[in-house]
Amino acid sequence: MVMYKKTKLKNGARVIKVQNKNTETATVMALFKVGSRDEKKGTEGIAHFLEHMFFKGTEKRQTATEISKELDAVGASHNAFTGKEYTGFWAKTGKKDFVLALDVISDMLLNSKFDSKEIDVERDPILEEINMYEDAPMRNISSIFENTLYTEHGLGHDQLGSSENVRSFSRKNLLNFYKKYYTAENLVIVISGNFNEKKTDEKIEELFAPFERAEKENVRTKVVEKQKAPEIFLKYKKTDQTNFSLGFRAFETGNEDEYVLDVLNVILGGNSSSRLYENVREKEGLAYYIYSYTCDYQDAGYFAIQSGVGNDKCEKAIEILLKEIRRIKTEKVSEDEIRRAKSYIKGRMDIGLESSSAVADFVAIQEISTGKILTPEEKFDKINSVTTEDLERVARKIFINEKLNLAIIGPFRDKKKFEKLLKI
Repeated sequence: MVMYKKTKLKNGARVIKVQNKNTETATVMALFKVGSRDEKKGTEGIAHFLEHMFFKGTEKRQTATEISKELDAVGASHNAFTGKEYTGFWAKTGKKDFVLALDVISDMLLNSKFDSKEIDVERDPILEEINMYEDAPMRNISSIFENTLYTEHGLGHDQLGSSENVRSFSRKNLLNFYKKYYTAENLVIVISGNFNEKKTDEKIEELFAPFERAEKENVRTKVVEKQKAPEIFLKYKKTDQTNFSLGFRAFETGNEDEYVLDVLNVILGGNSSSRLYENVREKEGLAYYIYSYTCDYQDAGYFAIQSGVGNDKCEKAIEILLKEIRRIKTEKVSEDEIRRAKSYIKGRMDIGLESSSAVADFVAIQEISTGKILTPEEKFDKINSVTTEDLERVARKIFINEKLNLAIIGPFRDKKKFEKLLKI
C-alpha cells in the first residue's frame, strides 16, 4: 500500500510525502508541468536544453563538477528528464542524506546561473544526443510515429528539437522559458522513502518558498484530431532492417477505458507470451523484437505496436499484426487469457514500485497530470474489473480505419504497397 500525504506551500507548490520505514533510501523529486508540447514553433527543443543547464552551476555550487561531487560524496543517484508534458529532477540518497538532496535540487532550480559560456559548451553534447538518436531507428521510430499522429501540434515534435534550434538558443530565450513555466503552481515536490517528516516540512518550506506564482495562467493548445482514413509516414533510410510502428488513436489521461486498453495491450503484445510475440517472433521468426504499448496525454493518446524486421519481411509482419487486431475485435478473449493479463499487470506494478525513486515517479506524474493520485491497489481494482465485454467494446471503438497510423524507417519511398495492407 502506497500511503501518501499531500499539502501545499504558501506559494501554491504541491508537496507529496510517501513514508516507507522499510527502505534505507529517500528520493526527492521536483516535477514541473512543462514539456516539449509547450514550446512555440521555432523553439522546439528549448525545454530539454534548459533541463541540461540546471546542472551547470549555481552561485553556491559554481560548476557542474561541484554539484556532482557533492552528490557523489554520499553515493547519491541523480538525473533529470524532459517529457512531452512535464520535466523532472530527482536525487536518491541514503536516508540520512535526504536533506542534502532537497538542498541541491532546490538550489539548481532556483539559483542556476545559465552562464552564456556554459550554454555554448552544452550545445555540442545536445547535438551529439540528437545525432545518436537519429542513428538509432529503434528509438527514433516512436518519435516519428507521434509526429504522424500530431503533425500540427507540439506533441508531434521530438523533445530534443532540431540541430538548427539548438545552435540558435540564447541565454535570453532560456530565461524567458524558465520564467514563464518554472513557477510555484506548476511545481510538484515529492519526498519518498525513509525520511524525517518534521525536518522535511521545515526544509521544504524554507528551500522552495522562493518560487513565485505565474503572472498569468499558461493555457495549453489542445489536440484536435481530424483523421478520417489510415495514414502512413515513410522515412527513407538505407538500412538492413525496417523499423515500424503501427497504431491507433486512443484515450487521454484519466479516461476510464485506459484500464481496459491496458489489459488489451498485454494480451496483444505487452509481454513475451502475448499473441503478437508468439506469432511474429516465435512462429514466423520475422523479428527479434516486437511489443505493444499505450501512451496517454492530457487530451490525446494512442496504442502502438513496434517492431524491427528484415526489409523483405515488413509487409508480412504488418499483415499478421492486422490479422490479430481483427481477431481481437471479433472473437471473445478467454477468461484464462484475461486472468493472466491482469496478473501480469499486478506483478509488474509490484516489482516496479520496490524503490523509493519509482514510488516518487508514480505519485508525481499522477499529480501533475490529473491532480488525483490513485494507490496501486485502487489502480488494480480498476484493472481487475475489466470484463470480456469491455475488451470487445474498446477494441471495436479504437481499432478502426479512421484511427489507424503507420510510420516506417527503412529503404522505402512508395506508400502504395503499404496502403493496400491498411484495412481493418
